[in-house]
Amino acid sequence: MSKFSLIAMGGTFDIIHRGHLTLLANAFEISDKVIIGLTSDEFVQKKGKTPIHKYDERLKNLVSIIFKEFPNNDFEISQLNNDFGPAVLGKDVQALVVSDETSNQGNILNKLRSKNNLPLVDVIVVPMTLAKDGVRISTTRIKNAEIDSDGNLLPID
Repeated sequence: MSKFSLIAMGGTFDIIHRGHLTLLANAFEISDKVIIGLTSDEFVQKKGKTPIHKYDERLKNLVSIIFKEFPNNDFEISQLNNDFGPAVLGKDVQALVVSDETSNQGNILNKLRSKNNLPLVDVIVVPMTLAKDGVRISTTRIKNAEIDSDGNLLPID
């Protein structure tokens, strides 16, 4: 039996990399069901990001990787138009999985939940996955052709 029955996490998942897989693995390991907030195209733009893939393609890729890497896990994907989506209002959500880069989101979420008379959630911080050079794996670094999605360094032209 898992530690939690329902947890939440979120992301843009533009280019799915080993860091994303680590977050997902941690989430599925500790919960019976995971709600994954997937950032809408509008919200991505509002955050100042320029994704390669539109929402529908990111959704398709995320579902595909979950079925491949984490078969038989219960999950739900919800479009995020703000920082929290269903995790704020879902009284059954018990925890939020975040990276150390986004760990402050847990405190913000708990303030919102407290204001709405909802139970506070546990904040599960998953350390950033590092590339071979010891620097964190990120979509930006992959887009810049510094590393591949597994964190291997790419040759400089």
